[in-house]
Amino acid sequence: MIEAILIDAILIGAGATAVLDLWSLARNRLAGAAAPDYAPVGRWLAHMTRGQFVHRAIARSAPVKGERLLGWSAHYLTGIAFAGALLAVFPAWAREPTLLPALIAGITSAAAPFLLMQPGMGLGLAARRAPDPRAARLRTLTTHTVFGLGLYAAGWALRAIAF
Repeated sequence: MIEAILIDAILIGAGATAVLDLWSLARNRLAGAAAPDYAPVGRWLAHMTRGQFVHRAIARSAPVKGERLLGWSAHYLTGIAFAGALLAVFPAWAREPTLLPALIAGITSAAAPFLLMQPGMGLGLAARRAPDPRAARLRTLTTHTVFGLGLYAAGWALRAIAF
């Protein structure tokens, strides 16, 4: 049972994260929105191994070899972890995916950037130090809502293939 949930979490989480990345790519191509760059996330995580958890501005912190790969890896592992949380709360969800739990998981996952990443990377709690905090918050909530929709889509894709 645990192995099945773990496999489902990996497939659903990676699928949902890929949906998010495709949405970001489409926004970039169609609307000229900035493409996501997870190198700063990798830099932030790498500096944690050196005991530095909070930065005034992550862009001004020393670059770290492999930070882009580390950041992208963390991006997918985080998606998998949130899918695992969804399946821990709703163990039968992968067999019959419904939209509401997926959206709840996606939207509540916005707590991670608001409470951990943004403060740790120098933007403050819920991006209060961003150049446009309201826009940053809306972008975070939109991104995590799309991730929730991706959970739903990946859940249905897995169900179609596996069950």
